[in-house]
Amino acid sequence: MSHITAKDRLIVALDMPTLEEAGRLVATLDGSVTFYKVGLELLFSGGLELAHALKANGKHVFLDMKLLDIGNTVERAVANAAEFGADFLTVHGHDLKTLRAAVTGRGGGHLKLLAVTVLTNLTPDDLVQQGTSMSPSDLVLRRAQIARESGFDGVIASGQEAGRIRDAVGPGFLIVTPGIRLTGSATDDQERVTTPGHAIAAGADYIVVGRPITQADDPKAIAETFIHHIRDAHAQAARNHAG
Repeated sequence: MSHITAKDRLIVALDMPTLEEAGRLVATLDGSVTFYKVGLELLFSGGLELAHALKANGKHVFLDMKLLDIGNTVERAVANAAEFGADFLTVHGHDLKTLRAAVTGRGGGHLKLLAVTVLTNLTPDDLVQQGTSMSPSDLVLRRAQIARESGFDGVIASGQEAGRIRDAVGPGFLIVTPGIRLTGSATDDQERVTTPGHAIAAGADYIVVGRPITQADDPKAIAETFIHHIRDAHAQAARNHAG
């Protein structure tokens, strides 16, 4: 991943209700941000139209669909996403059958498949309610291993678990980390948050940032701040490796 710039490692989440708001933000961030996430909220308000426009303008697009269905349905949905030209697509990492169906649907294109491990707003108590006694960290690691076995390109995981994943799966397996906040920032409804520097140092390849940028008074300045933190974290990692 060393050929990817710090700017390209920042994914801005366009988690907003209207196409107009998202379009204004993209215009504001022009020149600073190259990668955008389009999720379920925006999908029902013209999000795919915006995704097409972003691709046409040379941007990278992450379709955060969190697919979970029977294998045949997932396979066909992923095939359509691959034809669409998306760069990243998420599938819930609950079971091997679903993940393998997604890999079949993707075919040999450039689309990167990412398994959602455990959502970053979930606590151990939430997992107990879902019927598992595993800790978030243990469940994330288990699902990351299943995703790698299935042929996925990487996972979505909190920065708090990125280090364990990287130790277990080694290099070449993408770790994309949401729940990123600058030191002292509000955590909103997130539970397992980290700073950009900690996430990158732990092994994350990309960070996903939403509200800290989208709700900022100066979104472009905050985006540049995140990019600066990413760049510094990689420089420090290179120094540590050289030492």
